[in-house]
Amino acid sequence: MIGYQSLFLALGLVLVAGNELLAQGGIEELAKKCETICQTADAPWRSIPWQVDLLVAQKMAVEQSKPLFIWAMDGHPLACT
Repeated sequence: MIGYQSLFLALGLVLVAGNELLAQGGIEELAKKCETICQTADAPWRSIPWQVDLLVAQKMAVEQSKPLFIWAMDGHPLACT
């Protein structure tokens, strides 16, 4: 679990960065940066039929004669172990 110190640090960085963008170009510049950072609904990776159930994915791979890609990891996703 992320500690409160890390959370407050991240929040502080976001506020400082947002304040700097507002000072440089106003709310329009901040809105443009937010749009650039946020991914759109037509992002290429969204067209992939991702499966979280290994058995369903395996069945689909066999039916379609396609390889099965498995992403597996051990530990905390933010490396906070």
